[in-house]
Amino acid sequence: MPYKTFLIPIRDAASAERELNGFMRCHRVLAVDRQWIDQGLNSLWVVSVDYLESSATESGDTNSGSKRRVDYKEVLSPEDFEVFAGLRGLRKEIAAEDGVALYNVFTNEQLAQIVQGKVRTPEDLRQIAGIGEARAEKYGPRVLDFLSTVWDDSNEEGGEAAGTGD
Repeated sequence: MPYKTFLIPIRDAASAERELNGFMRCHRVLAVDRQWIDQGLNSLWVVSVDYLESSATESGDTNSGSKRRVDYKEVLSPEDFEVFAGLRGLRKEIAAEDGVALYNVFTNEQLAQIVQGKVRTPEDLRQIAGIGEARAEKYGPRVLDFLSTVWDDSNEEGGEAAGTGD
């Protein structure tokens, strides 16, 4: 997972703060770690930002050079978008049950990658940037159960995964 480090000096902090804020607005931030370095007049904050690389926006962004928001309705096929929308609904239920923000369960980018990668196993899930063992164990079973139901139903309509039936 990529990270970027910012140094924000106590003196003349404005330009460094603008750079940090601009970076955070344009990237999917996973974690921020900051540490105060006390060096008298040369004191500074060291801020490390872990973020997701935005592969879906780079490969699917045909409208502009902006990476601010992805319209997944344009990026995904209609069938994939339907699964993506179902995953977003499931994510909303899980987040409400756990009392956490939606992105703490999975980001939209991760949900899109789950759909695009036709994830079927916990191992597949862990291959997605930002999804580690803890998230895969905590949220994976419900997500994989949902996906198996959706993709098993779609096999009759020309879905791709299991070509061994009928």
